[in-house]
Order: sequence, then structure tokens, then C-alpha cells
Amino acid sequence: MSENLQGRVGGRHVGYGVHATWDGATLNGRLGGHFQGKDVHLRVQDGRVRGRVGGRIDGFDAHGELTHAALHVRLGGTLDGDDVHVRVTGARAEGRFSGRLDGKDVLILAAGARLTGRIGGHVEGKDVDLNARDVPFALAVLVAVCAYKALEDTQNAAASSSS
Repeated sequence: MSENLQGRVGGRHVGYGVHATWDGATLNGRLGGHFQGKDVHLRVQDGRVRGRVGGRIDGFDAHGELTHAALHVRLGGTLDGDDVHVRVTGARAEGRFSGRLDGKDVLILAAGARLTGRIGGHVEGKDVDLNARDVPFALAVLVAVCAYKALEDTQNAAASSSS
């Protein structure tokens, strides 16, 4: 099966590649590279999404509501997790990732199968550039946010281990 969700979140040097397949119910793939990255497995059924990004120790769960008009998803656990609240209107997905005070803006636009936008601000944020062929827009936005979180978690782990 060929990849029908691919592209990049972040820049050329500090970013994660996105490579995934979608079969209409399950999305499987990889965020990042072969050595530094995380596998992604998400299942969508009856307006709900459940799955995991990364391994048992260094990964996070994803669970919540995903429809054509919105996504309300928890990434991570009850205590150490982030919320994603994004509204989808036509070819525009806009909302917040994490909290109202410490969170990041999410703005992703669709032009056909191409998705472009940004998660986070002008300085700390990351660009989104994906090709989502036959993948629901809201699901592709969720994968972009998962890639952002996986990259941010990796950068934070590297920074704390070098301190």
C-alpha cells in the first residue's frame, strides 16, 4: 500500500518527516526518521480516535473525538498530557494544542490534497507541509499535531539530558 499522507512538520534540519498510510479505518506510519522518530498507529471508528504514537516508554496515547468538523483529542495521560481542540471549516483547521495559557495555535489550510500551515508562534512554532491524498482533513491535522508533539518531546528530552 502506498503512502497517502506524507510531508514534513518543522524545518529541513529541525523537523519530522511524516510517512503514513490510511485504509479508511486505520492510519499507520512513521513520524521522524529511522533512528530518531516514532511509529504512529491511529484507529478511527464512529467519530472516535484511539491509538499510540511511539513506544510503551517514550510514546503517548491519543484518544478523543474526531469528525469532519472538529477534533477534541487528548495526547498523553491524565496528568502529563496535552489537549487538542481544533475546528474544521471547509479548507481551514484552526484551534489550540495544549492549554489556553501555555498552548500553541494551530492553523492549517487545505488546497486540494496539500496542507500547509503552522503550529505554534512565529519563533517557537513549526511549519506544516503535508500531502494528504484520500485522508480526512481532520485526521491529517491530528497527525501534524502528533508530529509536532513528538518532535517537541524529543527536543525537550535532549535538552534535559545535556543539562
